[in-house]
Amino acid sequence: MWQFFSGILKILVFPVTSFLEYLGTLAIMFGEACYYLPYALPFRKSSKWKYILGQIAKIGFESLPIVFLMAFLLGVILALQAAKQLERFGATIYVADLVAISLTREIGPILISIIIAGRTGSAIASEIGTMLVTEEITALRAMGIKPAKILVMPKTVALFFGLPGLVLLGDFIGIAAGFFIGCFMLDISFWDYYNQTIKILSMAHIWAGIKKCFVFAIVISMVGAYRGFSVTGGAEGVGKATTSAVVDSIILIIAINSLFTLISYYQ
Repeated sequence: MWQFFSGILKILVFPVTSFLEYLGTLAIMFGEACYYLPYALPFRKSSKWKYILGQIAKIGFESLPIVFLMAFLLGVILALQAAKQLERFGATIYVADLVAISLTREIGPILISIIIAGRTGSAIASEIGTMLVTEEITALRAMGIKPAKILVMPKTVALFFGLPGLVLLGDFIGIAAGFFIGCFMLDISFWDYYNQTIKILSMAHIWAGIKKCFVFAIVISMVGAYRGFSVTGGAEGVGKATTSAVVDSIILIIAINSLFTLISYYQ
């Protein structure tokens, strides 16, 4: 009987302890990245700011096409779905409210962050995992170079600044798509739609979405780095780590977004 209950207890407790250990490892890795933040400054000796700028350009510019396409389609979908419901009450003008607020506060930040998690988070895990398999990480440590200094910190800083910028641009494109649908398909005049958007959209709504992105950026970089450093089993292990990095990032992004929403609800 005792073995039965101990087995049940193990099944219930082990996932919790494993998850807490996982979060603790991410926190330690984030602390290491923060420790090397001074090397992100341009005037510091051995500064990594040029590499960081390159990472920002890579994360930002190379992601623009897919972010723009997704944001535009999101704006179209939101406008059409809202119009279908609101036109029954003669309130089609409030399509502008729904598109602007839902894009800036929730849908834009979370979906664009998921795209970046799939694109950049997987790349981080793959790059670090490949370096680990080919023993480049071991060589760096043998030369006295900390991997967190040249691999984790620059990517974290680049994501920290690059992701909010992408979300801002995505919000603009999505709202513009709502303008297009409202003016050309829903017979709303340009100035009515514009005035309604300006009336409802405030910096508080925009900031509510952007502040999440700073946390999402840290999550994506930390999870990608952690999975990369945890690679075992050669090339197959790199593939598994890449998949795990994307899945973990998406789950954590949704969980953190839910926490932000819960907090804002009670404020």
